[in-house]
Amino acid sequence: MDSVLFINDDGNVITGNPTIKGAKVRATSLGEFKGDKVIVFKYKPKVRYRRKRGHRQIYTNLLITKIIKPRGRKHGT
Repeated sequence: MDSVLFINDDGNVITGNPTIKGAKVRATSLGEFKGDKVIVFKYKPKVRYRRKRGHRQIYTNLLITKIIKPRGRKHGT
């Protein structure tokens, strides 16, 4: 991933405008899981209109293995 917005390294803060050029994050996927079910229920009174649908969002677990800071950047800018 190369869209890094913010790096905090023991008090040395680097912020992006909007991203930090040259910074990267290495991550490993640990698998996917489904979130809680969201129920969508549409109802109109007096006309026998009822629709019930459900949705479960899929999320990905990521393990951050390394944060690569840009070279030649001063901290705090």
